[in-house]
Amino acid sequence: MLRDLAERPVVIGHRGASGYRPEHTEAAYRMAFALGADAIEPDLVATRDGVLVLRHENEISGTTDVASRAEFASRRTTREVDGRPLTGWFTEDFTWAELSTLRATERLGSIRQASASFDGRFPLIRFRDLLALLDAANDESGREIGLVAEFKHGSHFAELGLPLDELFAAELSASGWGRGDDRLVMESFEPSLLDRLGQRGIRGARVFLLEDAGAPFDLVLEHGRSAIRYDDFATEAGLLGLAKRLTGVSVGKRRLIGPPKRGGPATGVLEGADLVDAAHGAGLTVYTWTLRPENRFLTPERRRGNARAAWGDWLGEFRAIIATGVDGIFVDHPDLGLAARDGLVRR
Repeated sequence: MLRDLAERPVVIGHRGASGYRPEHTEAAYRMAFALGADAIEPDLVATRDGVLVLRHENEISGTTDVASRAEFASRRTTREVDGRPLTGWFTEDFTWAELSTLRATERLGSIRQASASFDGRFPLIRFRDLLALLDAANDESGREIGLVAEFKHGSHFAELGLPLDELFAAELSASGWGRGDDRLVMESFEPSLLDRLGQRGIRGARVFLLEDAGAPFDLVLEHGRSAIRYDDFATEAGLLGLAKRLTGVSVGKRRLIGPPKRGGPATGVLEGADLVDAAHGAGLTVYTWTLRPENRFLTPERRRGNARAAWGDWLGEFRAIIATGVDGIFVDHPDLGLAARDGLVRR
């Protein structure tokens, strides 16, 4: 579905309409549907009892009210996630029944005070809840809205006996999605997880997320310091290699706009339209993340004034990114993504 849409690029509601409501809530997803998003993107993490829930990370102190809940004070702990120690509250230490008592909070509260005014109003939701919402939205709207599922910390959860690919397959089947279809895109920073999803026979595009620096943690576990780095995949040879096993790549917007960061052609690391063209030449679809209007997230030349929360020249930046030829954009405000794509600002 996402690869066949006539309009390009596809506008994907990043964690719903997360610029307007706390991310990953039913309210955020319903708003994304209402604003016309072509697809929506949830982040998937697991509970102790193997339920897939929607959170930005498995550490939830920044996106829920867990830190204020006395009954869960003893759950605060330090865990190693992707090789780094992290202190807080983790989904894998809770059952779904326990997490369902928490309420969502705005992760970027200092920037998005309007969204933060909804703190405490919305409960967390499961992946299966989102599938039901999506099916209902498709029926009500008469259009086909896609799903871009991002898997967080696959190696970490596998080590805990909570393999995300297995849990995902079970959730799809139980929700009437079978083994997936053309509406589905699956993405991860770990290529081995994407391989396992394919081996399970799950139908849908499989997209490798290219971080701006470092190396995929699954490859670090396997190869140590010799692990292939994200930059190595952003070369002509790297993209051709990915095309043999996956459907697409998704890159941080800094690989597409702004001054060169990696030394230019001499390094072989591609940026901007050159990266998109090479990926297309290899047969890969290209997405990019995350397009946001606030000065805090814009490139310096697009900022207006000194207030971090104020909106700058978002339209100019969005259009510059679209001009690179990408097939899909992840946006916190779906209406702005559509306005940039369609060439007008809807008031």
